[in-house]
Amino acid sequence: MEHSFLIQILLMLVIAIVSIALLRRLGLPAILAYLLTGVVSGPSGFHWFSQQQMQSVAELGVVLLMFTLGLEFSVPRLWAMRRTVFGLGFAQVAITTLLSMAIAWLCSRTLAEALIIGSAVALSSTAIVLKLLNEQSWLRRRHGELSVSVLLFQDLAVVPLLILLPLLAADGEPLDFIPILLALVKGILAFIVLMAFGKWALPRVFDEVARSRSNELFVLSTLVVALLTGVLTQWLGLSMALGAFMAGMLLGESQYRRQLEADIRPFRDLLMGLFFISIGMLLDFALVLHYWWQILLILSAVILGKTAIVYGLLRLIGEPVRIALSTGMTLAQVGEFSFVALALAVNYQLLDKEVSTIFVMVAVLSMSLAPWLVRHSVNIGRWAQGLGPRVVMEKPDDAMQDVKELVLILGYGRVGQTIARFLKTEAVPYRVLDLDPTRVSEARRGGEPVYFGDACKRSILKQSGVRQAKMVVVTFYDSRSLEEVLPLCKTLAPEAKILVRTRDSVGLEELEKAGASQVIPESLEGSLMLVSQVLYQCGVPLARILKRLEFERRNHYQYLHGFFSGTETDFTLELLHAVALPREANAVGKSLADIPWEKLKVELRAVRRGGAEVDHPDASWLIQAGDILLLVGKPRRVEKAEEYLLQG
Repeated sequence: MEHSFLIQILLMLVIAIVSIALLRRLGLPAILAYLLTGVVSGPSGFHWFSQQQMQSVAELGVVLLMFTLGLEFSVPRLWAMRRTVFGLGFAQVAITTLLSMAIAWLCSRTLAEALIIGSAVALSSTAIVLKLLNEQSWLRRRHGELSVSVLLFQDLAVVPLLILLPLLAADGEPLDFIPILLALVKGILAFIVLMAFGKWALPRVFDEVARSRSNELFVLSTLVVALLTGVLTQWLGLSMALGAFMAGMLLGESQYRRQLEADIRPFRDLLMGLFFISIGMLLDFALVLHYWWQILLILSAVILGKTAIVYGLLRLIGEPVRIALSTGMTLAQVGEFSFVALALAVNYQLLDKEVSTIFVMVAVLSMSLAPWLVRHSVNIGRWAQGLGPRVVMEKPDDAMQDVKELVLILGYGRVGQTIARFLKTEAVPYRVLDLDPTRVSEARRGGEPVYFGDACKRSILKQSGVRQAKMVVVTFYDSRSLEEVLPLCKTLAPEAKILVRTRDSVGLEELEKAGASQVIPESLEGSLMLVSQVLYQCGVPLARILKRLEFERRNHYQYLHGFFSGTETDFTLELLHAVALPREANAVGKSLADIPWEKLKVELRAVRRGGAEVDHPDASWLIQAGDILLLVGKPRRVEKAEEYLLQG
């Protein structure tokens, strides 16, 4: 029996793989492949599994999806786009929901059913729209920015919906608004308490986890935090997905956001696949065939209605016809969270199977049409305004050109920081990845573009901009990490030069075969620099010295092999530390000449003010609140200097 169950799981996964491969060739999203797999393996097909059997595991997919959504939720970004997000976004969701509710009410649906149907119709597919806009390079265009603003508000609107759905499950009793209102207040209070506690606790937990330098512990901690907060909110009578969203939002502002997203993504994608397979199992093709004309009618009404609502709102605020129409077509489909809302409604017995099947099919068909609608939205909008199709590619702006000159530094130790300083001096844009949480925190306080993340993960490299990099510099020399990093960099950025730092020339040829454009052995390069100075002081022409050094590098340092061994000496590194001065700091209001630098035995390297850095300012510089002082010295001396600057 167990053997048969495993074979059925294997066959279901094979169907999913084949379906994804076929639909991807047709330019259709993977969600449709999972739904097709659910239809084939569910009650309408081979009946290997029922929706109830998949439900518990599939719900974890929704939890992890909400966790990653929380990670992407940026309060500063939301505030910067507040007018379009809370203006256009709120209007679109409210009008679409109310209009859909009114139509459902006229079709003899209950108030709870009408609310669920209206909410499902109002939402659009964030994943599909953002992917298609990015593929067409339309995210920076006006209709792309407007679409993203609406999608941001829709993502926010999911939160009260997750609170409301369990409360609507009244076991057939008449809908009473007072208990629902009280429960909503309770949910909001619980939300605030958990947010306050999590804001203090979660970053500290992940600080300790990151210091362990254990990838397994980081992944496990991420899963436990997402699921534990979900269980906690479920215990409070709310949704598991809501708790996971809160945890993600709390960690979304931390330096670990990229790493958390990369670690959770494989589990999320797998479990979300199972969730959509379970949705496919809800489809009854006998019902689909029976209600085929209602499905097509509702599909047409949804696409045309959502397009018309967005078009009308944008025209009211003065947007051109082409922008309004292309934005409306971009947001015309039904989204992933509509499946979540419909599935939860069925689980809470708020929606019967017939209605659920109809709207799941409407959502599936609308998402199938989404790629065509988005890709042709601009030309249709121009046609509606009486313009011809766009055939001339727009010239990329200067910001995008600057990004393509990016240097990506992997590792921010002594070597990485030295490279970054010289790049900054020459105004060459760069970005850094590092796994030391303290170092990342210190560097970010000093205004450096340093991010926490494991460079061995594909998603982290993509987020860091490796595809736009003209050069990748690998400053760590862990052999196992290099074996993983080099093929990834070569695949993601085939045109970029990849420079690798090593201790010596052992394995040099293997690294070059793995994708390194140039390997720089640290000890041998140090010897070459010393040799160049010796030869120069001995009167050898500089051109000849440079030619000789290049010859040695090209021939893999043949002259620098085979030495007598000896005892190596080491030295203690000095510490570079950023001190941010609040308004009440002792040093505020004083000039640099008033600070006893000789007594403190530290060096002031630079001062950062308003995003600008001044190297070695003169003694008359007046220190202000908000200044960041970059100090250099022995760790204990730097610590005492910071205490003096802050407290006196």
